[in-house]
Amino acid sequence: MKFEAVIGLEVHAQLLTDSKLFCSCSTKFGAEPNTQVCPICLGMPGVLPVLNRRAVEYAVKMAIAVDCTVNPKSVFARKNYFYPDLPKGYQISQYTEPLAERGRLDIDIEGGRKKIGITRIHMEEDAGKLLHGEGPEDSGYSFVDLNRTGVPLIEIVSEPDMRTSEEAQAYLKALRDIIVYLGISNGNMEEGSFRCDANVSVRLAGERKLGTKAELKNINSFKFVRDAIDYEIQRQTDLIESGGKVVQETRLFDSSKGVTISMRSKEEAHDYRYFPEPDLLPLVIEAGMVEALGAALPELPRAKRERFVAGYGIPAYDAGVLTSTRELADYYEEAVKRTDDPKATSNWIMGELLRLLKEDNRDVRDCPVTPENLAGLITIVKKGEISGKMGKEVFEEMYGTGKTPEEIVKAKGLVQISDEAELSGIIDGIINANPESVERYRAGKTQLMGFFVGETMKATKGRANPKLVNKLLKERLG
Repeated sequence: MKFEAVIGLEVHAQLLTDSKLFCSCSTKFGAEPNTQVCPICLGMPGVLPVLNRRAVEYAVKMAIAVDCTVNPKSVFARKNYFYPDLPKGYQISQYTEPLAERGRLDIDIEGGRKKIGITRIHMEEDAGKLLHGEGPEDSGYSFVDLNRTGVPLIEIVSEPDMRTSEEAQAYLKALRDIIVYLGISNGNMEEGSFRCDANVSVRLAGERKLGTKAELKNINSFKFVRDAIDYEIQRQTDLIESGGKVVQETRLFDSSKGVTISMRSKEEAHDYRYFPEPDLLPLVIEAGMVEALGAALPELPRAKRERFVAGYGIPAYDAGVLTSTRELADYYEEAVKRTDDPKATSNWIMGELLRLLKEDNRDVRDCPVTPENLAGLITIVKKGEISGKMGKEVFEEMYGTGKTPEEIVKAKGLVQISDEAELSGIIDGIINANPESVERYRAGKTQLMGFFVGETMKATKGRANPKLVNKLLKERLG
């Protein structure tokens, strides 16, 4: 029997607001536990939530970016469940009337492009965080940090349109790219500000009816998304083929073992006893707000990649790397308008620049080499004033000191020797000093050319123009 997988993702993204969704507490990550809380986010009796306008604007921006219809009216609801990191005993979310619906996101797959439907985008508050075995006295205790409670989230729910873990990963990456480009979330999966639940089921190929799904909770890396989905597809397939039945449940992915583990039976909507939040009025989007926010959206990743390929003539791979963040794309465009050499500029950024940034764990915004100075170095290399090898050495010093390429080349005396008369004299001296090697070369040992080039570079301390050296040596040795 041949089975196919049916996959849908529910993605939670923390919004980059300074304060929480319903109170003025800070959302800063990494503060001392339970120091960014107040009676409202702690769920004290008698307190009233006040909606964060900036969070609404960010959520609307995301809805526009993925072609959702923004509903003129949406309603907040109480989602009731009891867990130690949920102090109120309920979460303020949206259910029957979400902020936005019926969107789409195109992903690149082998052989073309695929449309993934987006069912809805709704707003909700985050829960706290449980820390297991991290106490100072007894590792058997669990502790709760409520700093995250009330941080604004958007939940983006896809249609079950994905069929492989590769498609799910591509969708998740594309979604994160948009969120980061919009500046509404930092998309940091390690910190939990961008996380994913995957709904996975299998069915016989050609069937239209959906199989019984399992929900894989809180997966926090692109690799783990693929690994968890692949394992779950195989687990369900093996279960059905052996005569068993898949049960609807929530499962956790153990990344160290590469397996999913049953956590609890999957709740249905009625288990949460949703009802409209009595302390909040319906959210009404002001007339013109959608149009104004839409007009202010930046160029999004796919459009930018396509423009880089078409406008600069660089390969799609280069465009994908260079547009991975808005800041890197801006850096490239600032440099390339000064070099007028898109491919060379791309090579230097993808090679030397990104290598050093990765080694230092730095962002391009903190890069000590400005786009202007990188362009200056590329121009010097293109003109033949220094060799490409020297250029890499100069770049490393530029990165370490912040100096201009001209300053470094002058201080180190690195200007390339391209004067034919000067090089001819040096080469003549090397030929005269090595008559036996000359004879052997002329007798057919042409690999000795490398010896003569090496001697010339040694004599000039690496400053000789390599192309001119090869030309002059061939003339004289020939």
